[in-house]
This record gives sequence, structure tokens and C-alpha cells, in this order.
Amino acid sequence: MNFYNDNKSLKFYLSHPVMDKIIKLKERDFVDSDNDMMAPVNVEDAIDNYDKVLEIVGDLAANVLEANAENVDHEGPQVLNNEIVYAKGTQKNHEVLRDAGLYGMSLPRKYKGLNFPYVPYVMAAEIVSRADAGFANIWGLQDCAETIYEFASEEIKEKYLPLINEGMTCSMALTEPDAGSDLQSVRLKASFDDEHNCWRLNGVKRFITNGDADIQLVLARSEEGTTDGRGLSYFLYDRRDNAVTVRRIENKLGIKGSPTAELVFNNAPALIIGERRMGLIKYVMSLMNGARLGVGAQSVGLAEAAYHEALEYAKQREQFGKAIINFPQVYEMLGLMRAKIDATRTLLYETSRFVDLYKAYDSVSKERSLTAEERQDMKYSQRHADMMTPMLKLFASEYANQIAYDCIQVHGGSGFMKEYKCERLYRDARILSIYEGTSQLQVVAAIRFIGNGSYLKRIEEYEAMPLAEELLPLRQRIVKMKENYLKIVEAADKFGTSSETYDFLARRMVEAMGHLIMSHLLLQDVNRSKELDNTEAPEFMNSCKIMIALGESEIAKILTFVENFKEEDLQMYK
Repeated sequence: MNFYNDNKSLKFYLSHPVMDKIIKLKERDFVDSDNDMMAPVNVEDAIDNYDKVLEIVGDLAANVLEANAENVDHEGPQVLNNEIVYAKGTQKNHEVLRDAGLYGMSLPRKYKGLNFPYVPYVMAAEIVSRADAGFANIWGLQDCAETIYEFASEEIKEKYLPLINEGMTCSMALTEPDAGSDLQSVRLKASFDDEHNCWRLNGVKRFITNGDADIQLVLARSEEGTTDGRGLSYFLYDRRDNAVTVRRIENKLGIKGSPTAELVFNNAPALIIGERRMGLIKYVMSLMNGARLGVGAQSVGLAEAAYHEALEYAKQREQFGKAIINFPQVYEMLGLMRAKIDATRTLLYETSRFVDLYKAYDSVSKERSLTAEERQDMKYSQRHADMMTPMLKLFASEYANQIAYDCIQVHGGSGFMKEYKCERLYRDARILSIYEGTSQLQVVAAIRFIGNGSYLKRIEEYEAMPLAEELLPLRQRIVKMKENYLKIVEAADKFGTSSETYDFLARRMVEAMGHLIMSHLLLQDVNRSKELDNTEAPEFMNSCKIMIALGESEIAKILTFVENFKEEDLQMYK
């Protein structure tokens, strides 16, 4: 079993035409190929490297991580002598992936990384999540390395980045007992110790994923007398300094292998990342966008696992003389599950490509001046990454919950029993629409792109893309969906874009736009799959038709609600 080789979609997105540009930027037109035997010589060589590494990830995920997942869920981590000790299966997972060189995947080779773009790295995250969504948190927090690479001093980078490839774990300590989503309210204090020439951290952090990690990125208040985000800076704490008390590990509903801790910083020595006062405004926002992309991959991976569990059970389980997969009530559920996964996966890799482009340009800009065309492309890519990320997080996490729910429903009473995997998947899925910004906060992040017309411009770009003639009727259906979307926005705008009513209707507008985006992306996938014309190309047509039909009904429902909504109706909900 291999979780990479059994999924044609991953190879399909790995060979997307935009990957040529991404790889050439990431590899600086392959300047390292003469001096480093690990560096690719061209695009084909780079993709072959990614393919081989992803095969290793797929093998380890299917045959080690997935095999350990059930025991990890039962055993969980514990605190011994002020140290978090992973469950035995978690520790085994960590060691296997470390020994395979799968930490620090996106880091430059200078720091012992693989210099992978985000697309193959996100694919690895999806594969790991399919095996064990809880362990994906521990492995995926290597994202912190990207923040260190982008913003820390060269001295810090040279000291800590190579250690990540060697297996040092990471965490980001942001939230506090009185500062959850409102990170501007962070109180943990940072003060400079002149005698020892270092910063000292004092205070409490709560709900810290992989708390007690080897390398911790900590948001703290460095400016006395401040109360907002402008007084916060970002710090690196080294666990080897033994200045943090692990107060407890939270007893959670799901993802039990991933320790979530409450930490007390006791005059802990720390190094500042980047500039003072920019901790929340610049560095954490960058890290959070990466984390939300990671949750998107985690959601798609878990949803894929749930779909496979439901599909296999439906094929085997017989009722009334035939397998239940032959009943419309069941195969409708399975068809919707497959379509939702395909829709969020294409959104995942569309977002990843935009992230890849702007980050590659940003890295190049530190070595030379960008051309006017490159600067424009960088701004375009960053803007699109910013607007696609909350849409991805919203839909992928909500759909993962729906798919895990339907997985249990396909199993019937058996799905409610502990001996079936779907029960664990259902519990693991629940956090996805909560952490790294709830679904409600993703709406807050996305609605500004409704208001300024950025999403609509992207829809117009999709409409202008080449398409096979036989697919034009499907595009025309999406165009009609857009007409209803415009009516929804027009009806909401009448209340005033700064009004409470507009905020109340925001989720409906964002969801309507999400259906348009995913429908267009799937249609483009159908088109490219047909152009490839080989048996290895995935078949997206059914998922595309299902998502268009779903989008038509959902947008029509939203339009009816918004057009009939009155300002006084808000009182019903208060």
C-alpha cells in the first residue's frame, strides 16, 4: 500500500504547467546543479526528485504511520519530569520520518533541507494527514522553519535550521488563557536582560500544539505600556534552556497523539526574530497563513481517509441481498464525498501554487532586484494567496467534518463503535474548523475580497481560460451561478458594507463565491485531464458535474435567503 501511488490526483497536480515557473524560481534556473549532486539539472529532474520523495512519504504513511494511529489514539502523550513524552507510536513515526530526511523539506540545501517548493511539501502533508491527522500536527510544524528562514538573523538561521532536518521539533506559542483568537491581547512579557545580553520571557501560554517542542516560536509583549499588536515581538526559545514548566497536557476529543499543552515561561532566555514590534503584524500573520494552508492539507488528507473507509465498507456490507453501495441513498453520499474532496484538493493546490510563486520571488529579491514584471507577478501571487487561503481553510475543514460524518453514516451502527477507524476520524476532524482560525474568522478574512472585487476578477480570469468545446455548456452553468452570486452581493450591499447585517450575511456571500471558484477549478482540471489523454490522468468529470449541481442549489438557496432578509430579522437571532 502506498498513499502517494494510489492517488492519481497528486501526480496530476505535481505536473501542473505553472510548476515550470515555480521550479525555475526555486532552483534559480538550476545554478546549483554543477556544484551539488542533490540539485536538479532541469524541471523534469526536479519533478522526478519530488516524485521519488513522495513515494517514500506514501510508503511510510501507509505502512508505518497509519498502522500506529490506533494505538497512538489510545495511549497519547504524557508529562514525565516536566517533559512531554510522545506515545510510542508517535515517537516511532517521528524517528522514521526524521531518518528519511523528511523534516525541513522546503528549506534550502544550505540548511540541510530538500529545497522543495510548497506544492510537493503540501502533498507530503496531505499524505501524512491521511495516515494520522494528529501526527500531521507534529510533522507539519516544521513550517516554523520557514518563518525562521524568512525573518531571523543569519546567526539564528545557521544555528537552528540544520537542527530541524536532524529531528528537532517545533511549535508556535501564541495563544494565552485570556487571548485566544484575539492575539493583540497577548500579555506574556518579554524584557531585555542587559547583563546576559538576551531577552527573558515570563508568563503563560495555553492550547499550544506540540507544546514543549525543541524549538518554540513565542509571541510576547516587548513594549511596556502597550496593549495592542504594535507592542508585540516574536522570539525563539530553545527547550534545552529548561526554563519552561509544562503545567499540563489537555485531554482532547481527538488528535490525541498531538500534545496540546499549557506552558509557564519562567524568566526563559530567548532570541528575537526580526524586528521589535513586528511580531504579530508581520511574522505571526505570515506563519498563520502557512498554518492555515497546512490545515487545508490536513483536512483533505483526513477526508480522503474517511472516503476510502466508507467506500470499502459499502462494497463489502450486504443488506437485502446486495452490497449497500448499490443503493442510491449510499452511492449519493459517496459521490458527494468524492466530489467535495476533489473540489477542496484542487483549491488546495491552486493556493499552494500562488504561495510558491510569491515566496520564491521574495527569496530572489534578497539576492537581486526584481524586474518590473517580476514585482508585478509577486504582488499578484501574494494577493491571490491571501484571498485563497481563508477560502481553502473554510471549505476544506468544513467538508472534512461532513465527510467524516458521512463515513460513520455509511457504516451505520458499526461506525459508532471504537473498533472501526471512522469513529477516530470523526473525532479528529472536529478540530479542523476551529484551530488556526475558526470558520467564522475565515469568513472575516475572506469577506474583504468580496467587497473589493478581487474574487470576482479571478472568476473572470477563469472564464477567459481555454476550454474544450464540449465543456462549454458546463462553464455556461457556472456563469449563470455567477449571475445569482452578483444578485446576492447586490442585495447584501443595500444594508451597507459596514453594517451588522452585512456582517451577518458575509458567510453566505463567501460560501457562494467558494462554490464558483471550486467549480471553475474542477472544470479546468477536467479540461487538462482530457488534454493529457492517458490512463494515468485522473477522472474529474463526475466530481465537476456534482459540484456544479451542488453550487447551483446552494447559491439559489442563499439568494432566496438574502433577498428576503430584512434588517429587523437580526433580532430573531439575538
